[in-house]
Amino acid sequence: MTGLLKFLAVVDWLSEKSGQIGKWFALILVFAGSYEAIARHFFDAPTIWSYDTMCMAGGVIYMLGASYNYLHNAHTRVDIFYMQTSRRKQALIDVICSLVLFFPLMIIMFKLAVTWAAKAWRIHEVMFTSFWYPPAAPYRTVFAIGLFLLILQGIARFIRDLYFVIRGEEIA
Repeated sequence: MTGLLKFLAVVDWLSEKSGQIGKWFALILVFAGSYEAIARHFFDAPTIWSYDTMCMAGGVIYMLGASYNYLHNAHTRVDIFYMQTSRRKQALIDVICSLVLFFPLMIIMFKLAVTWAAKAWRIHEVMFTSFWYPPAAPYRTVFAIGLFLLILQGIARFIRDLYFVIRGEEIA
């Protein structure tokens, strides 16, 4: 049991840290957007890098924040009926949805993201949405890492929910 508790603690710590790292990319996003707006409108000097930078920073925020949000139960859910059920039934619903929806979809997305990232590194892919052409591989790799962390947090949540369904008490 202590090994399981350590695993859950490590996964929670990773999710917490990924959220803390991801939030700093909001500053990059705001800086790039502000710089572009000022340069374009006041100095008639648009940049070639701000659009890609904002897109990449937004993607990093989203992907590194996914496991953090799952840890803190902050993902959007339709809870018209869910919130009116007991905690044990909620855990059972979460277990079923994890097995039927979450894990299959996240595993497929993770496999695609890893393939996408590996190909980007192999062919030295660049982003072609602007004339800056930044390398795509680091961005694509963050997507794979974010999905991996989300799957890990999903496993931790699944273990906690299954334990609650069986025992009727929280594990950790």
